[in-house]
Amino acid sequence: MFYEPRKGDHGLPHDPFKALVAPRPIGWITTQSSTGAINLAPFSFFNAFQARPHLVGFAADGRKDSVVFAEETKEFVCNLVTEDLVHDMNATSAHLPRGQSEMEHARLEAAPSRLVKPPRVAKAAAALECLWTQTIHLVDAEGQPSDAWLVCGEVLGIYVDDRFIKDGRVDTAALRIVSRLGYKDYAVVERTFELTRPT
Repeated sequence: MFYEPRKGDHGLPHDPFKALVAPRPIGWITTQSSTGAINLAPFSFFNAFQARPHLVGFAADGRKDSVVFAEETKEFVCNLVTEDLVHDMNATSAHLPRGQSEMEHARLEAAPSRLVKPPRVAKAAAALECLWTQTIHLVDAEGQPSDAWLVCGEVLGIYVDDRFIKDGRVDTAALRIVSRLGYKDYAVVERTFELTRPT
């Protein structure tokens, strides 16, 4: 099979692109507006880009509250989605009236962050406290603007639940991190293996 995304000539019920670029970590992003409103939303176009400095980013279709709030206050938090929180995460993806809190809708408790104003999800096993660095309006190969916005930030602080630190390392399999696949599919990280890079 070969198809061209612009033509949509895959002949399938759904474009398989997201099923192939998978698994994708979920950035469960907490932001706060300049007036103090809290927003919590999941983004499956999320990842880490660099370790010196620690840089992460999430992309949104349209200028959603998460994008606008991060730009307003220059801060956001990436909460880790684990298997025990997957239904809570999904609840926060609902289209709610502007101003209604996703945290309240999902009955989630907030915990104060240490270095930034937006709170983290109290039950999250890990969270990255970020300082906004830039928003990139994504364009296609001809330079035509899309309706996608990539929000980037530097991680200033990292919270990890001590239960998941074993022998000086984070036990990723024990965390049971949830990732997004294509369609309505998700996966849980439950098995890891080591591989040493050749010298």
